[in-house]
Amino acid sequence: MSSLTSRRQLLLSSLTPLAAAAPGAPKPNVVVILADDLGYADLGFNGCRDFDTPNIDALARSGVRFENGYVTHPYCSPSRAGILTGRYQQRFGHEANPGFLPDDDTAGTPTDEVFLSTVLKRSGYRTAAIGKWHLGDAPRFLPQQRGFDEFFGFSGGGFNYYGLPNPRQPRHRIVRNGAPVPLDQISYLTDDFSTEAVSFIQRNRANPFFLYLAYNAVHAPNQAPRKYLERTQHIEYGARSVYAAQTAAMDDGVGRVMRALSTNGLRQDTLVFFLSDNGGRRDVADNRPLRGHKGVVYDGGVRVPFLLSWPARLRAGITYPHPVSALDIFPTSMAAAGAAASNGKPLDGVDLLPHLTGSNSYPPHDTLYWRVIGGQGYAVRNGRYKLVKRAAAGRTELFDLAADPNERRDLALQKPEIVAELQRLYGRWNAQLIPPRWKDAHPANVEKEYEEVTDARKRALPPPR
Repeated sequence: MSSLTSRRQLLLSSLTPLAAAAPGAPKPNVVVILADDLGYADLGFNGCRDFDTPNIDALARSGVRFENGYVTHPYCSPSRAGILTGRYQQRFGHEANPGFLPDDDTAGTPTDEVFLSTVLKRSGYRTAAIGKWHLGDAPRFLPQQRGFDEFFGFSGGGFNYYGLPNPRQPRHRIVRNGAPVPLDQISYLTDDFSTEAVSFIQRNRANPFFLYLAYNAVHAPNQAPRKYLERTQHIEYGARSVYAAQTAAMDDGVGRVMRALSTNGLRQDTLVFFLSDNGGRRDVADNRPLRGHKGVVYDGGVRVPFLLSWPARLRAGITYPHPVSALDIFPTSMAAAGAAASNGKPLDGVDLLPHLTGSNSYPPHDTLYWRVIGGQGYAVRNGRYKLVKRAAAGRTELFDLAADPNERRDLALQKPEIVAELQRLYGRWNAQLIPPRWKDAHPANVEKEYEEVTDARKRALPPPR
């Protein structure tokens, strides 16, 4: 018996079958907690070496940890569009980060794409978006036009953690349901977003709800209050120390959200997803043992910490080995809620629940795809093999992730037949897509694809674990 086969049998034997929800049973709550630019190894359960994340670690122990959890893009905005639509964002041209463009009614997720919030709201859920939006700034793109009853946060891609607007973008403000929030009501955004999330839970404990808590932590700028910096002052690299403090603030917030669910008797029947929107920044994050970082399609840019906890239905402490996608959040939540999509557009994600309970022993996905810079760069993962087309180098690389998870040994010359097959799969998928609707507003993001080098060559870091 192969090690992979025995591992699958061990996984399936440890899972509890998912009982069908009885007619009229209460709808489970859905909470999606999204980190921003979080490094793969910057959480305790993934081997963080220099600071602690006890609350997110506890969340990991309470449910399923996905060993191969992927997002659909190595940048913030396209990744979020994929999460909330359940569809590859390249299908509707959302392939780059838009700038802050409050008067541009084209730079945002098209309004004929239906968000998870809309589907759940139609099914009787109260809905809230808290934190970073980054899916368009014009009124038609904002959360309350996309199925959210409430919004507290900011619409663009980045923000000062103390709520101070950028002088070059004075209209970009922290808002509550469209109204600017006075500066004296803002303390530290990570704490403020956590407080708002707790308030939403308390106010809606009698109703099914969908909470999309999208922290801007741990995105730049590197800012943190003294109470968090004191926990990480032992880290000698200053920028890393502040980044760790920002992560500690987010971890505290996750703990507050989980306690609010427990205190209000909601924890057992609430689905909680936790993931990052893309890989960590290469200057401060630790993405080991993965190659790459935010902005590239090596696994360090698109494979992220990814958790699902639902105590009423899923056993705790499970590690799931097969590749899953952030696209799966939409159909999994929809199935749990007994909701139905109604716009006729097929979802690219799948309902994970049968795969996690043993009623479906097959991997959720045969193939996963990525495309950046209008196709100048792309990647395809099919089973154990991953094909990477690097825009910078102008070459195509093939990796056997089962034997080489660090993507170090290019097998393209040794296995041309596999290269050809993955190129065929990519071509078939790519033919379904449209060109980007706008150019990336931040040239530095595009340059990351051209400048990528391995951590070992760039900074002579210790070898991966």
